[in-house]
Amino acid sequence: MLVSFGGPEGPEEVLPFLRRVTAGRGVPDERLAVVGEHYFAFGGKSPINDANRRLLADLRAELDRRGDHTPLLWGNRNAAPFLDQTFREAAARDVDEVRVVLTSAWRSYSSCRQYREDLAAAQTAAGTSLAVSKVAQLADHASYAAAWAAVLDEAVAPLLDAGWRPYLLFVTHSIPEAMDAASGDPLLGGHSYAQAQQALAAQLTAGLVAAHDVELDGELVYCSRSGPPSQPWLEPDVNDRIEELAGAGITDVALVPIGFISDHMEVVYDLDVEAAATCERLGLSMVRVPTVGTHPLFVAGLADLLAGPPSTCPPACCANLRGPKPALCGSD
Repeated sequence: MLVSFGGPEGPEEVLPFLRRVTAGRGVPDERLAVVGEHYFAFGGKSPINDANRRLLADLRAELDRRGDHTPLLWGNRNAAPFLDQTFREAAARDVDEVRVVLTSAWRSYSSCRQYREDLAAAQTAAGTSLAVSKVAQLADHASYAAAWAAVLDEAVAPLLDAGWRPYLLFVTHSIPEAMDAASGDPLLGGHSYAQAQQALAAQLTAGLVAAHDVELDGELVYCSRSGPPSQPWLEPDVNDRIEELAGAGITDVALVPIGFISDHMEVVYDLDVEAAATCERLGLSMVRVPTVGTHPLFVAGLADLLAGPPSTCPPACCANLRGPKPALCGSD
């Protein structure tokens, strides 16, 4: 079962979708309408569902190539097909065991444990009692780094060969600092959400430098902050950092959205619209590197994960957020 966040597929679904995302958090419709404009700028449709359809099709092809004809299902937390509907479908097909793949790659409460909580609630709502296990978090698998290295090189190698020397900004979804502190698996060294992605950013930068014999700098930055100003979130924001780099004389940047496996709304709006506008205003040239999406290395890695042992998440892994839940964290 591919499990994702979900997104609206038409203008009439935008506000109901955002209400589900923020249920119980007291976010007024006026605030939701502001966020909804991001979707309306793209016809009221999120790109995430089509991305999941493409991923399912390619994963099906990869499994078939391996002679593995395990049925594939798809469920979303906040949009159709809803998780409880998918569990009912599984039961109707006489499935008795489900292996879950999350489209959220990194460890944190909102990107790991909350999904598991929603899966349990969906089973209750569906009236099913299937055996459910989860594969390891995607970013823990070597194929994730390998796919990103390939995507990054394919995107910028021709430009590097032509003499372009960008500053690399690796972008991920910001989360509250308290959530970051509680993320990760203490039994595996307790690396937080931010630390894990900083390590991948450094690895990818070093690999690109070594492959092309160039001097490049890079760092992790964040997008999509929400919640009250009094609640500290991971920084720097990508736009703020672009401002600082421009002031320091940097003229070229490459945005690498390592926090996302596909072009979510945070990528196509926060980067392709907002960050691009910041670069244009400041006179910086910008390249946005694609997400891993359906890159063959990534799809093959998913198939490997499905064939391997299930994840064993200990009770302390990705603990619940200490403090108020963010209003719109992970909104697509």
